[in-house]
Amino acid sequence: MKFDVKDGSIACIGSALMDILIKEDDAFLERAGVEKGGMILVEREYIDRLLSEAGNEPVIVPGGSACNAAIGIGMLGRKSRFVGKRGEDLMGETFEKDLIRHHVDPLLYKSAAPTGRVLSVITPDAQRTMFTHLGAAAEMLPEEITNICCGVSSIFHIEGYLLFNHDLMMAVLEAASAMGAKISLDLASFNVVEESRDFLHGVVMDYTDILLANEDEARAFTGEGDEQNAIDALSTYADIAVLKLGARGSLIAFDDDIIPIAPEGDGHAVDTTGAGDLWAAGFLSGLVKGFDLEKCGAIGSACGYEVCQVIGAKIPDDRWEKIRTKFEIE
Repeated sequence: MKFDVKDGSIACIGSALMDILIKEDDAFLERAGVEKGGMILVEREYIDRLLSEAGNEPVIVPGGSACNAAIGIGMLGRKSRFVGKRGEDLMGETFEKDLIRHHVDPLLYKSAAPTGRVLSVITPDAQRTMFTHLGAAAEMLPEEITNICCGVSSIFHIEGYLLFNHDLMMAVLEAASAMGAKISLDLASFNVVEESRDFLHGVVMDYTDILLANEDEARAFTGEGDEQNAIDALSTYADIAVLKLGARGSLIAFDDDIIPIAPEGDGHAVDTTGAGDLWAAGFLSGLVKGFDLEKCGAIGSACGYEVCQVIGAKIPDDRWEKIRTKFEIE
């Protein structure tokens, strides 16, 4: 079963962020007073304080939901672009160089504010809880979203964190629509959905062609806790709806059918950071390649599994080669 989309580049827009990853126990999160598995916006000083209280050394790598997806798309051989804003600092330079190294065309506006960062706390169950300081990423302006951002993209992939800025989100949606791109939206976090539900419903209904959510995000968006009811509800909003079920695989709704996608591997995870982002990368790459939805989902599942075997959202080069060979991706 196929979804009609032209072969072309995939543009991803979102927050340019550096990921600061640390392994800590549940008690660390309890002391911080946050709910495990979500994302909250914080000041830079808050991240610094948590790091000072951490018992382990952090790992620092480029990240951000849309950035992770863009890198995955580039590593799968598709034309990939990332649109965002970074600081004029060392972290910003590192971020941009990393995009280029992973075959991503960077369209990065610059700001005097520091490059944004995310402290991602990884608990023993491999879940991650995120504390985000947007920094320069928060200064992206609606008027900076022009046709050049979309280019000749066949798909424009948007991270749900843009929902915190309604004017920016609308500028992105309208520019992508005007260029004739299919619009893909990843709901990003249940916290984001809960805080933006009314606005989000209109955005999804009016603009979105491809809607991606995990179980928590789907529950926050639809009010449905049962996975069958959740995917049915999601399917009423977009041509393609995806419900990511972690170690249990995923469900794809299209044209009144529900396609189950088996999980890759044994379900073991070291760290789930970037799992949904890399699933999206595999799935969208398959779409522009003209693969059927079953194969697109299988590629997504493989990418999501591989990133869960490492700390952070960067799949090693040899594992990318394994994925490209397995699915005969040129």
